[in-house]
Amino acid sequence: MIINKLLKQKNMTRYRLAKTANLPQTTVIDICSGKAKLENCSSGTLYKLAKALDVSMESLIADTMEYRADFEIFKSNVCHFVKDMGDIDFIIDTLETDKIRKLYQKKWYPESLYLLAMVDYLSRENDLPICSNYNDLRNAQLQEIIYPAGVVVRCAASGSEQPKQESIKAAIPEFIRHNIVEAEVRNVY
Repeated sequence: MIINKLLKQKNMTRYRLAKTANLPQTTVIDICSGKAKLENCSSGTLYKLAKALDVSMESLIADTMEYRADFEIFKSNVCHFVKDMGDIDFIIDTLETDKIRKLYQKKWYPESLYLLAMVDYLSRENDLPICSNYNDLRNAQLQEIIYPAGVVVRCAASGSEQPKQESIKAAIPEFIRHNIVEAEVRNVY
């Protein structure tokens, strides 16, 4: 927990933190023990803790808050990471950090399966063996097909489902296997 780390770094006791922050000692003890969660604390309590520890309020709760970006932004970020890191380094980083499994365990299925598809696609493109750590996820499919935003807009503008049908035909096999329509992962700016 961040508070305990900061206390250790600053060589400060829980008692001293309570006194400096002008908070009840039981509040500080509950937070440090995990009985009370930082994300449930009032802004006043967070402010007092942050001031006493000489850190920002955001840094206190950053690790406790989860932010889930729009799926289109997530896909774009992944493609940029591939471009910036290179295929092999991207594969290594994704596998070493176990991002696929972590996202899947959070039930962020589109993101998890997109990453798995990307790793499998890049492995095929680079003649690398497929990592067997995710064999249990390789047959997983999203309940509904996810189309790129551009395809959805073209369908709405034309009043036709033809763009969706064409995009499925052009989809990369590793992605469509999970019901994610992705035809181009290299053209990023």
